Amino acid sequence: MKQLVVVTKNKKKLSEIKEILKGMHLKLLSLDAYKNVPPVAENGKTFQENAIKKAVKFARFTGQFCLGEDSGLSVNALDGAPGIYSARFSGRSKSDIKNNLKLLRLLKDVPLAERKAHYVCAVALADRHGLIGVVEGDCSGLIAFEPKGSAGFGYDPLFYISKYKKTFAQLGEKIKHRMSHRYYALKKAKRIIQKYIVKQVGN
Repeated sequence: MKQLVVVTKNKKKLSEIKEILKGMHLKLLSLDAYKNVPPVAENGKTFQENAIKKAVKFARFTGQFCLGEDSGLSVNALDGAPGIYSARFSGRSKSDIKNNLKLLRLLKDVPLAERKAHYVCAVALADRHGLIGVVEGDCSGLIAFEPKGSAGFGYDPLFYISKYKKTFAQLGEKIKHRMSHRYYALKKAKRIIQKYIVKQVGN
């Protein structure tokens, strides 16, 4: 079974990626499987740049096939913010709750029709020789007026899907994993992974 290192220590994100890649006969590990993990500066200007940095750096560090992922929320009324700063939107003492509260404060007087937003996810794949490929997926929605639901993480309690009249956090994993930004990015990444595995078997 081929091993794939997911460059994250976020257990909820790892669990989501495992669920979406289920059936690929991959053994997925996170950075928790390694000691003395070097830091990586997420100072790229785009989600793809950050995903590539993670994948390439840790493929060199581990010597393994690695998946780097960077994702976040872009809100139209905030000129695309929080964007690549989604995880640290509320500053040094960041948390999902603080990030969500800051977003609600900034959108306090904005009507629902003008609260359009989209999630973006970039996925990069690399091995010790370098970058293999990078893909991106997105999902559109609205920012709700208050958090609802307990599933998911990040901005999921605020990310409202009109079709279901529920937030991602209310929809739960089963539905979210068929329509999320991460699902669409990983769906594209699966093709790269499959080609890579076939090539490795052939060598």
